[in-house]
Amino acid sequence: MTDTPPIIVWFRRDLRLSDHAALTAAIADDAPIIPVFILDEVAETWGAAPLFRLELSLDQLERDLRDKGSRLILRRGRALPSLRALIAETGARAVHWTRAYDPASIARDTEIKTALRDDGIAARSHPGHVLFEPWTVETGQGGPYKVYSPFWRAVRDRDPGRPLPAPGRIPGPDTWPASDALDEWELSAAMGRGACIVADHVTVGDSAASQRLAGFIARRIDPYREARDMVAEDATSGLSENLTWGEISPRAIWWAGQRAMDDGKGGAEHFLKELVWRDFAWHLAWHTPHLLSDNWRDGWDGFPWSTDPDAPEVRAWKQGRTGIAFVDAAMRELYVTGTMHNRARMVVASYLTKHLMCHWKIGMDWFAHTLIDWDPASNAMGWQWVAGSGPDAAPYFRVFNPDTQAEKFDPDGIYRRRWIAEGTARPTATALSYFDAIPRDWGLSPQDAYPGAPVVALDQGRKRALAAYENRNF
Repeated sequence: MTDTPPIIVWFRRDLRLSDHAALTAAIADDAPIIPVFILDEVAETWGAAPLFRLELSLDQLERDLRDKGSRLILRRGRALPSLRALIAETGARAVHWTRAYDPASIARDTEIKTALRDDGIAARSHPGHVLFEPWTVETGQGGPYKVYSPFWRAVRDRDPGRPLPAPGRIPGPDTWPASDALDEWELSAAMGRGACIVADHVTVGDSAASQRLAGFIARRIDPYREARDMVAEDATSGLSENLTWGEISPRAIWWAGQRAMDDGKGGAEHFLKELVWRDFAWHLAWHTPHLLSDNWRDGWDGFPWSTDPDAPEVRAWKQGRTGIAFVDAAMRELYVTGTMHNRARMVVASYLTKHLMCHWKIGMDWFAHTLIDWDPASNAMGWQWVAGSGPDAAPYFRVFNPDTQAEKFDPDGIYRRRWIAEGTARPTATALSYFDAIPRDWGLSPQDAYPGAPVVALDQGRKRALAAYENRNF
């Protein structure tokens, strides 16, 4: 029994126990800990696949906390009133959380920190979602970086600090506050029948993410630089979904990559560059938040992209029925696994924004709805990079040719056969599973004929895109 007021640890996109600065700091205060997740005004805006994946992560976090003698309290509603209610119920004297860097989260957290401190409650935010806090990386002139290469040079020799160990037993209060039941939130409902299909392709939780990282370092990091673009090979780390939900910290990955580099693993430095690319995206999102919603570069608002998300060509793109096999295979991989190979992401983004001349926001929003590894900053920067409107943008005349990309990165056609069933005598199980994952009202079947002609032919789409880019009035 204890009379010490408890401390609330507010979990968000940091659903782990290891290398968790907020949890570690709270435990160091020698008080009972109340772990909390709030389905708040920010989380309620997330898409179907992110919410589905969130549910799995919360379930695993609850199990992990139980193993430490603790539990996870779930509440639904606006964050500030929810926290105030918990404080009133428990007599908590402090709230700790991990920082977020998108505008909605910043506004929420700023309001909460001010309000709680006015209430006499200690409110402390901690690092942990990125390697380097966005305001700590500056150019020689004192401003933010806008190009990746110098950003990488600025941080590659920095020490982000060593990962913190997971706690042992987590002290709890004598009396626990009431909690919502996770299944009553129905976070998977919007996924429909696709939830069961995607569930076979996820790797959830702190321990599983650490094992995934160890396996990658042991077996795949050495050839990573050359093999990572081969879409049919298991050559990448697969850690994007775990990073998205904070089931592993970027710092833990950084030091594993550093050790691999010290051991002479050839692909280690390139792997670290990819990790830092994520940091760069959040660096930009914090300094120039319009990256997440509007053209990052000046002068692009008048570009003649189509903005109709329900146009027939967009529907064909979403359904993997464009008639361009590499594009269609990638979109079907997305629907079955909730993820997509990074090389394929660039190709489908280029086809939508350049061959189909559709606004990058259409693709960004679709990915935000369908990706289990949806990261707001990386998603926005990736789409704008391909479209030409973003930082480090590909030159406007770079139009990825999906057929050429397939010849180079799927030379034996394995990836395309893995995901496309129509017109195949013996389609793969993964290709057939696409039809079990998609909404029934799409009315698609593996017995359908594959599109005989592309929605937009590659040569025609390229010429149209180049004409629009060359005639732009910037």
